[in-house]
Amino acid sequence: MKDFKFSVLGVYTIVYLAFLYIPVLLLPMFSFNDSLYIAFPLKGFTLQWYEKMINHEPLLAALKNSVQVAFFVSVSSTVFGTLAAKAFTRYKLPGAKSLTAFISIPLVLPLIIIGISLLIVLKKVFDLPLSLFTIGIAHTVICVPFSMFVMISRLEGFDGNIEEAAQDLGETPWMTFWRVTFPLALPGIIASLLLCFTISFDEVVLAFFLGSDKPTLPLYMWSQLRFPNKLPPVLALGATIFMASFVLVTFSEWFRRRGVSTKPSDGV
Repeated sequence: MKDFKFSVLGVYTIVYLAFLYIPVLLLPMFSFNDSLYIAFPLKGFTLQWYEKMINHEPLLAALKNSVQVAFFVSVSSTVFGTLAAKAFTRYKLPGAKSLTAFISIPLVLPLIIIGISLLIVLKKVFDLPLSLFTIGIAHTVICVPFSMFVMISRLEGFDGNIEEAAQDLGETPWMTFWRVTFPLALPGIIASLLLCFTISFDEVVLAFFLGSDKPTLPLYMWSQLRFPNKLPPVLALGATIFMASFVLVTFSEWFRRRGVSTKPSDGV
C-alpha cells in the first residue's frame, strides 16, 4: 500500500513539474529559432536574436532602469525586513501575531489593488511625480514581507543567548549587532537581497501604474509583443531573464540555508 502511495505521489510530482516548467522551457528553445514566428518545426539554430537584443539601445535603457529600481528595493526592503525580524524574534511585542499578519497583507492583496491605492496616495496626497522612485516605493511595500520572513527564519536559527553574552562582556547593543548578529545573519541578508532584487526586477503591474516615460524591462517587453518582427529579440531577452532569475533564486535559497545551526545542542 505504501509503495502504491509513493508511486502515485511520484507520478503526480512529475506531471505537476512538467505542466509548470515545460511551457517556460519553450521560451529559450524558440529564442534560438531562425524564424520570426513561434511554430514547430524549428527552422534552424541562430544567435542573431541575442545579437539584436544586445545592440538594442531602448532595451538596454529599460534594463538599466530595472536594475536601478531593483537595487534600491533590495537594499531598502532588506533593511526594513531585518529590523522587523529582529524585533519579532528578540523582543516580546504586544500583538506580535497581529502585526505579522498586518505586514503580510501585501502578500495576499492583488497587485492591481496595491497599485491603484499607491497611485492615489503618492500622486494625490504627497504630490510625487511618477518616476522610477515611485516604482521603487511600491516594490519595497511588497518585498518587505518576503525579507522579513527570510530574516525571521535566519535569526531564529541561532541562540539569542550569544547576543546576551556579548552585552554581558561590555558590548553596546549596536556593536553587538555588528559583531555578533550581523555575521550570523549574513546568509539570510544575502538571500533577502537576491530574492527582493528578483521580485522587483520581474514585477510589471505596479510598474505599469506608477511608472513614467522611463519603462522598466518587463514593461518594455510587454510593449514589444504587439510587433511580430520584434518578438524574437524579446524571446531572447525573456530566456536570459529566466535563466538569471533561476540562478539568483536558487543561489539565494542555498545561501539562506548555508551554515551550521548555532542553537545549543541538547544536554549543553
